[in-house]
Amino acid sequence: MHHVILGAGPAGVIAAETIRKHRPDDRITIIGAEREPPYSRMAIPYLLAGNIPESGTWLRHDAEHFARQRIELMQLRVTAVDSQARTVTLPSGDKLAFDRLLIATGARPVKPPIPGIDRPGVHHCWTLEDARHIMELARPGARVVQMGAGFIGCIIMEALAARGVQLAVVEMADRMVPRMMGPVAGSMIRDWCVAKGVQVFTGTRVEEIAAASPLRVRLSDGQALDADLVISATGVKPSIGFLEESGITCLAGVLTDAHMQTNVPGIYAAGDCAEAFDKITGRTMVSAIQPNAADQARIAGMNMAGLEAELSCVTYINVLDTLGLVSASFGDWQGAPGSEQAEFTDREGVRHLSLRFDGDVMVGANAIGWTQHVGVLRGLVEGQVRLGGWKDKLLEDPTRIMEAYLDAAQAQGRWQGAADGRRR
Repeated sequence: MHHVILGAGPAGVIAAETIRKHRPDDRITIIGAEREPPYSRMAIPYLLAGNIPESGTWLRHDAEHFARQRIELMQLRVTAVDSQARTVTLPSGDKLAFDRLLIATGARPVKPPIPGIDRPGVHHCWTLEDARHIMELARPGARVVQMGAGFIGCIIMEALAARGVQLAVVEMADRMVPRMMGPVAGSMIRDWCVAKGVQVFTGTRVEEIAAASPLRVRLSDGQALDADLVISATGVKPSIGFLEESGITCLAGVLTDAHMQTNVPGIYAAGDCAEAFDKITGRTMVSAIQPNAADQARIAGMNMAGLEAELSCVTYINVLDTLGLVSASFGDWQGAPGSEQAEFTDREGVRHLSLRFDGDVMVGANAIGWTQHVGVLRGLVEGQVRLGGWKDKLLEDPTRIMEAYLDAAQAQGRWQGAADGRRR
C-alpha cells in the first residue's frame, strides 16, 4: 500500500512515523513544498532571536532518519488532487498514485491588499527563507515596522525585540491579540509592550508602503513611520487552494470527521489545514496550534494504517509569552451571548482572569499572570467539569479557581489528568 502525505511539517512527519510503526512494509512518501529539511515553523522565532542555529528548527536532526524509516522525501509542490483516480499532480504534470492520502499542507500567510506590499524590504515571517531575509535586515538599531499583533505577530515581536531593533507594531483591531484576548486583557498586553519600549498603534491600518530609502509606512491616522524592514504578520489561512477540483469537501479548512478522514474514503487531513470535529462543542473548527497538529496526525496515521482511532477533542488553547508577560486563552473565552462571566483585574500587579460559563460548566477563560493555573484552567474547560455550587462562588471571586478545581474535579474523578495538564 502506498501512503502519500502532502506536507513536511510536524503533522506530516508524525503521521508518516505513525504509519511506519504499524505498517512496516508499506510505501510512504512525504511531499513538502519547500526545499528544506522538514522543520517546525514554531522554532523560527528562536532562530530569529539567536537562541538556536538554523539546524535547530529541523524536526529530525539525524540526517539518515527518514532513510532508515524508509520514508521517501520529495521537495516540490503538488498542484492538484484527483480523488477518483487516486493521484496527485506534480509540477511536471506527472501523476503520483496513492492508496491513502494525508493532506497536511498547513497554512499560508495572508497578503494584505496594501500598495507597496511587494516592495524589497517587506517580508512575511513564515518560512526559513523569510527568516534569512529578516535576519539580514533586523540588525541592532534597525527600524522595523510590523503589521499585525495577533498570536503569531506577538511571537515574532518577541524575537525581533531580542535582536535589539527599534520596533513599531500596527494592529487594525482595538487591542493586541484580538482573537485570543478580550478588551481588558488585550489592552493590558499593549500597555506592557509600550512600557518595554515598543511603539504600538491599535485601531490603525497601514495604508501604503512607499518607496524611499528607508521605506515610508503611511498609517490611517495620518502618521508616517520610516522603516528599514517591514514585516507582514496579518494572519494565515489553510493552504488548500490546490483542492478546488478534487471532490474533497473544504469549508474554512479540509473538513474531517473524528477519524480525521474527509468525505472521500482513504483521504485524511491533519494540522493547520484541517477543520476537525470537536466532540466537546459538537462543531468543526480549525485550531492552528502545534499540539493539535500532533494529535490529529497520530489519529490520521493510525487510521491510515488500518487501526481505529478517534480524536477526543480539538484543543483550543493559546499560551503566549510577550516580552516576559505570560497570557493564555482557553476554549470559548468570549462566551455565548448572555452567558455568565466572572472577572478579576489587577492592573498594577498585571494580573487578569476572566471566566465564562454555560450553566455550571466553565467553557472558556482569559488569563494574564496566572501561569501556575494553566493546567487547572485547561482541565476545567476540556474536562467539562460540573462546578455545582462552586460556579456561584467563582462569580463572586474568580481567583478561587484552584479551590473550585480541586473540589469539583476531584469529586468527579477527573482531577489527576487535568492537574498534570494532560488531555483525558
